[in-house]
Amino acid sequence: MNIKDIAALAEIVKQNELTKLEINGENIVIERAAQVVQAAPILNAVQPAVPEQMHTTEPIAEVKEKEGIYVKSPAVGVFYAAPSPDSKPFVAVGDTVHKGDTLCIIEAMKLMNEINSEMDGEIAEICVGNGQVVEYDQPLFRII
Repeated sequence: MNIKDIAALAEIVKQNELTKLEINGENIVIERAAQVVQAAPILNAVQPAVPEQMHTTEPIAEVKEKEGIYVKSPAVGVFYAAPSPDSKPFVAVGDTVHKGDTLCIIEAMKLMNEINSEMDGEIAEICVGNGQVVEYDQPLFRII
């Protein structure tokens, strides 16, 4: 391996935000760790448990979205699955929802924004945890 090959590999690692590239003869190991973001403590909110580090060994080019429609966050804020800490969640996996049903609340700048379903269907996946900080356009639910 010459210096040009090493530089090309370094550029691939940088562009794809890889955390590990190991070459041992004909064996190549590539890993990319998911980013874990911890928010500052928020008063009166439940803080979710966040794993220290998540790894994926799937080939980058083969990651596919699952079947269904994703409901995405309209703003940066805190995801709340229920109207209050003592209440049951608005929805659970397997629940049938109708257009207009409340799915969750996103707290942004001390405003509580109800997120409603824009379609009829079944909750196939809840993509975030209660009290988790979400980004704009981050998937919250998958409806099939």
